[in-house]
Amino acid sequence: MKIIEKFNQKQAKIGVVGLGYVGLPLAIGFAQNGHRVLGIDVDQFKADEINAGRSYIEHIDGAGIAKYSKSGLLSATKDFSQASECDALIICVPTPLSGHHEPDLSYVINTLEALLPYLREEQVISLESTTYPGTTEEELRPRIESRGFKIGENFYLAYSPEREDPGNPDFSSVNIPKVMGGSTPSCSKVAQALYECVVEQVVPVRSTQVAEFAKLLENIYRSVNIGLVNELKIAADKMGVDIWEVIEAASTKPFGFKAFYPGPGLGGHCIPIDPFYLTWKAKEYGVHTRFIELAGEINESMPKYVVQNTSKALNTRKKSINGSSVLLMGLAYKENVDDMRESPTFHIMDQLKQLGAEVSYFDPHIPVITSTREHSDWTGLGSVKWDETSISQFDCVIICTDHQCFNYQQLVDWADVVLDTRNALSKAGVTPKENQRFQS
Repeated sequence: MKIIEKFNQKQAKIGVVGLGYVGLPLAIGFAQNGHRVLGIDVDQFKADEINAGRSYIEHIDGAGIAKYSKSGLLSATKDFSQASECDALIICVPTPLSGHHEPDLSYVINTLEALLPYLREEQVISLESTTYPGTTEEELRPRIESRGFKIGENFYLAYSPEREDPGNPDFSSVNIPKVMGGSTPSCSKVAQALYECVVEQVVPVRSTQVAEFAKLLENIYRSVNIGLVNELKIAADKMGVDIWEVIEAASTKPFGFKAFYPGPGLGGHCIPIDPFYLTWKAKEYGVHTRFIELAGEINESMPKYVVQNTSKALNTRKKSINGSSVLLMGLAYKENVDDMRESPTFHIMDQLKQLGAEVSYFDPHIPVITSTREHSDWTGLGSVKWDETSISQFDCVIICTDHQCFNYQQLVDWADVVLDTRNALSKAGVTPKENQRFQS
């Protein structure tokens, strides 16, 4: 097939549609390997930044973008008509949940509909957005075929789930094994050739459904185990047992145990969302996924648990949440990144505000809260200053994210009450003052 030859000879043009935390590193990876890349995004700002050689994601070095943009290997646009120039189109757009925990495929469908007028023969589309098994065949394939294309003959379709871990210095788009499934055997061959241009190991599977299911399994595995340890934490608290010491002790077993850690809730685009895609699809087959739903309930309840413990901590100072000033440390959903997608900190902030608290946050990675789909009320709020005058004014400080840049010694020197949801103080070797620290 000519398209495979173009990939192998680096004569193909790769289109990456959606230039967020998944699409941007993938686009850079292809350019790094000598392939011409066109980034496509509805956000003109992202296109302008890439073309100017700048990064808009903190943990992604702008030097690479500048290098490949200057050399002509990497460019970006808002114009979907340029998709006709591309031999491959990789879709990396969000797949959120609706208000009723049902899949919202609007970003995927709208993206494909925007691409359809510009598709041509001898192209391949690969969907990377996390979704339920069957999406590629049920939603993408009929729409592409409606334009007169024959999948597997003159047009190719595949699914390959993203496995990005923002801020992880050991794993990137290039060295994480890439699971991939095609709509037909010939689609698999084309998609495998595409991804072999950029990743060290491609893992072909029999169908797009297998690849879609594999991604869900990865994140459901984490969700269920995190839900388990969150439930155990609540039980341990009631018993007066330190769950962090329990986990450390259990981790000494050299087999049969993998440590998961409790926290204020789940964050990121994957773990809080992906399990419900399978739950929703399973109902079509009369299957009740009880483990998944129970884990979801527990994990979604953790922000409320943090707020309850905040109330208890304030009560020791003869204060109520209503009227108290509360600082949340860490808005990002995980440590050392600027990614606030689905961050549990937002849910804690919402609940505290509803109870009458004056809510602020501190996060050097996120100086100002930008617009979000679910938490628009917080748009424009800025991170507080880190100095004794600012921090000492708060009635309670909640550690939500364990950023390496946090100075916990200064925190315990300045703050009155510290609620630690991440065991951050112990990990940092910082000893709080008497009656100052409360685990949550």
